[in-house]
Amino acid sequence: MKKRVLSVLLCAAFAVSMLPGCGSDTADSGNASSSGETEESSDMEYVKDKGTLVVGITNFAPMDYKDDNGDWIGFDADMAKAFAESLGVDVEFVEIDWDNKVLELDAKSIDCVWNGMTLTDEVTSAMECTNAYLNNAQVVVVPADVADQYQDEESLSDLNFAVEAGSAGEQEVSDRGLNYTAVTAQSDALMEVAAGTSDAAVIDSLMAAAMIGEGTGYEDLTYTIGLNTEEYGVGFRKGSDLAEELNNFFTESYADGSMKECAETYKVQAALIEQ
Repeated sequence: MKKRVLSVLLCAAFAVSMLPGCGSDTADSGNASSSGETEESSDMEYVKDKGTLVVGITNFAPMDYKDDNGDWIGFDADMAKAFAESLGVDVEFVEIDWDNKVLELDAKSIDCVWNGMTLTDEVTSAMECTNAYLNNAQVVVVPADVADQYQDEESLSDLNFAVEAGSAGEQEVSDRGLNYTAVTAQSDALMEVAAGTSDAAVIDSLMAAAMIGEGTGYEDLTYTIGLNTEEYGVGFRKGSDLAEELNNFFTESYADGSMKECAETYKVQAALIEQ
């Protein structure tokens, strides 16, 4: 009889210990979970802990492109290197499919999108974005020998465009009901026009200034009209504290002249926005 009573008491004690919040192991586990959530809420600490800032980019001169040694350079690339150094971490550049940039960011395959990214409503609603740092526009690129035929929007209606998927350029041609083919990168859009497989492209004005015309690899191309005006920003995961940290870095870099010096290196100083 005593054995049976003891057995019942032990079972009851075990059942109580399994209730939420009961027992030292459960309480400790709850505290650890709470602590883990606090740590993960700081994106900056996450990046510092792993020791690397992973930057999502595309091949896009003069923002991010490779030099003769295969190293990433450009206005954005150089600024990203300097920002990573200020955090005390290394920088890693990863080429992404621009159309999947938000998915890559949320999956933590990358830590930010820093690649001449236009601050659209779609971008700012999906990412934690910095203040704007460069002005830009979407421009129409055509073969130079027919440029005089395409000097206004009405003249564009019969053209077949190449645009980067998920880009501001795609948005502009889509909004106007123009015919287009989406390609992986803006550089691919230029190749389409150069090869004659597309009549025209819509790309960033800063890229157009750097990559087409006399002295470039696309001497036979030129740009004509601008379809909009826009601004560039850097995107982090929603709620990330790294966006504000980069805003502060931009402010300091603008004040000490290093941001302007970097812009002059890549000939984008005229587009620089005061921080």
